[in-house]
Amino acid sequence: MQRQKPLVLDVDGTFLKTDLGLECFWNGLGRAPLETLRATAMHLRDRAGLCRELARIAPPRVDLLPLRPEMAARALEACEAGRPVVLAGGADPGLVAALASHYGFCEEGLGAEGAAAPEGGAKARALVERFGRRGFDYAGARAADRPVWREADRALLLGRQHRLAAELSAAGHPVEEIPAGWKLRDLGRALRPHQWVKNVLLLLPALAAHDFRPETLVLVLMGILAFSAAASCIYIVNDLLDLEADRLHETKCRRPFACGNVPIGAGMAAGAALALVALGVGAALGPPFLTVVLLYMALSLAYSLRLKRMRWVDIATLAALYTIRVVAGAAASGGEASFLMLVFVFPVFVTLGCVKRMTELARAETDERLPGRGYGRGDRGDLLNMAGLGVVGALVVFVAYSFSAQAEALYQTRWLLWAAAVPLAVWLVRMVWLGYRGQQDYDPIVFALRDRAGLGLIFFALSFMFYSAGLWQRWFGF
Repeated sequence: MQRQKPLVLDVDGTFLKTDLGLECFWNGLGRAPLETLRATAMHLRDRAGLCRELARIAPPRVDLLPLRPEMAARALEACEAGRPVVLAGGADPGLVAALASHYGFCEEGLGAEGAAAPEGGAKARALVERFGRRGFDYAGARAADRPVWREADRALLLGRQHRLAAELSAAGHPVEEIPAGWKLRDLGRALRPHQWVKNVLLLLPALAAHDFRPETLVLVLMGILAFSAAASCIYIVNDLLDLEADRLHETKCRRPFACGNVPIGAGMAAGAALALVALGVGAALGPPFLTVVLLYMALSLAYSLRLKRMRWVDIATLAALYTIRVVAGAAASGGEASFLMLVFVFPVFVTLGCVKRMTELARAETDERLPGRGYGRGDRGDLLNMAGLGVVGALVVFVAYSFSAQAEALYQTRWLLWAAAVPLAVWLVRMVWLGYRGQQDYDPIVFALRDRAGLGLIFFALSFMFYSAGLWQRWFGF
């Protein structure tokens, strides 16, 4: 009986919606960043050696890698029909073989071996040696595989490659074009624009100083633009570092990179562009603001790489990242973030960091530690106690501020500041309670800026403060 022609599937972007080499790279950065960077520098011109080293340092779980449904279905049909199915890619051969074995393909995978990775002409020669000319069908998504299609029988092309399809068809190859690609709106989701609302914290120094001049607001808005770009850049990096943890999460598994809707390479390019925007606007606003942006990005990167996995350190880091936004607001406008203001906002943000973790634990389905975090359900009590300390600390500092020289200069009626502490206290306690019960968003700042009841409490607190400062009288004549 004559053996049926095998169906050869390119791994990267064809059978998988992701790239195995980049998966190894980012997985390595998350687990062993220094070793991964060292291996990348040493094997930068040796693709096969780099693939081998990255696969050794941090091999990804092949069972979690996102498949391209239409190609997985074709592979299953081929297997059921008795056709051999071969996976071919530029990653470590052991990793490609593990992927083929996991899905029960009857042929070993073909990966990067020797001095050259099986890409383009090298891959074509390896397949011809194994199956002969026109002895296999090939499915791929990259124009670089043109030499492979020329040696194949049937050509399956993913994505818009009409010119290549016409060229192969003219050479006598049966050609099938399969729609594929990714959408810009999915990349937009990866930027998490809804998180940009957190950058309104840059307005706090101007608000506290009652500086509402148009020129101040323009400078602060430029600062918000820079921080929004920086934050989106770090969100992309964080998502790429957390690919496996996100795929194990109930809701985060739908994030664009985790589910494969956006290629890792596209995310890396977008992240680099956003970093340039953040640093460019930061430089335009002057050295002090640029320094704050660099500090924010460095601390955010450290958080993504290591600090978020460390109990309590992660909460302190989250609070510091929020506090840095307040410092940035002062640096952008040329104002000053007073020591008492920073001492007040830091425990508030510690409280909100605890709320974030309590929300995650309350929504967790098991008692195991959260993926990529150092907390389990048994820590909810300790987090609640820490949140309570943060509430008390913030309120004590707020009342102490009312006796400061700055408060005496800005506020005419000091007892109204004490009255403002009441709705502020109710808001903080409410946030802690909702977080403990898992009744809010995974990000407390985003939740707070959408929560009508909470916004009402904050409005009452600000109203007392504005009336005490005489702003209502100045603006509205009463």
